[in-house]
Amino acid sequence: MHARWHMKRSSSPTQITGAPPDSVETRLKWYCQMCSIRAFELEIVNLNKAGLIPGTAHLYIGMEGIAVGACAAMREEDFLTSTHRGHGHAIARGLDLGRMMAEVLGRSDGYCRGKGGSMHITDITRGMLGADGIVGGGIPLAVGAALGARLRGKNSVVFCFFGEGACNQGSFHEALNMASIYKLPLVFICENNLWALSAPFAETTAGESVAGRASSYGMPGETVDGNDVEAVFTAVDKAAARASQGMGPSLLECVSYRWEGHSIFTRVENRPQKEIEEWKQKDSIERYRAHLLKLKIATPEVLHQIDLEVAATVSEAVIFAKNSPQPKPEQAMEDVYS
Repeated sequence: MHARWHMKRSSSPTQITGAPPDSVETRLKWYCQMCSIRAFELEIVNLNKAGLIPGTAHLYIGMEGIAVGACAAMREEDFLTSTHRGHGHAIARGLDLGRMMAEVLGRSDGYCRGKGGSMHITDITRGMLGADGIVGGGIPLAVGAALGARLRGKNSVVFCFFGEGACNQGSFHEALNMASIYKLPLVFICENNLWALSAPFAETTAGESVAGRASSYGMPGETVDGNDVEAVFTAVDKAAARASQGMGPSLLECVSYRWEGHSIFTRVENRPQKEIEEWKQKDSIERYRAHLLKLKIATPEVLHQIDLEVAATVSEAVIFAKNSPQPKPEQAMEDVYS
């Protein structure tokens, strides 16, 4: 039976929390979210070319399956920490696209009133504890959040996203050690896109995988196909259930690939063009689209309708952001901690 699609017109795609991947509605929502992330990032490319982005931005294009699959396993009471490449996590968690775009443009209606930009989008009301411009910076924060939840008697699980480059930071090892000792409710999610800035994973990281390091800290470790949204959901959901039952943290390594340069400022591409093209053939969105059609969960017409509505929603977000005023100079010292 083919599903019909009716997207609620809002500035953010509806999040599916803990829904089973065999649900027709869930699968269509996941497709919508991945398309929303892709469209949002492509719009940033256009805005940057137009000279409207005052800072930098790190695009998530090619990695959409990780954010959508992982965040689908989150409950309302859960938390996440993100990275400098965090738009995908924020969108998958259900943040408002208009406010996100306004923040990227440095406007006062943004999540941080235009002061944080692309790398610091935060929404405590959604459990989004913030993106972080420091490599590995969010890892110890996630441990603190998990410990805090336990001390308050909450059953929250913290989902900690980071790249493979962060796995060689001291904060990574200290955090995993502490999380394991105290059996904290954490799911460590390494987004291994094989390149940390301009350094290839194979040349900078000892061992064949990040997940293999889990055994050193007495926790489960698993390598997952990051371009398979349902595989990501299954692995993260299992790890989250384990964490919520007091059994401690897990380390998941989701292997994918970023299509674009390290940031929108990247002028010289160090990665082999052949490698980039090969990974584009593994596109998580096209792969999932073909999967939905093969299972007859949706028709091409239904998926096309989703594509159109995603485009319209992102366009509305851009208009909202452009119409948002610049922050007032007298507000510069507000919201500053000292």
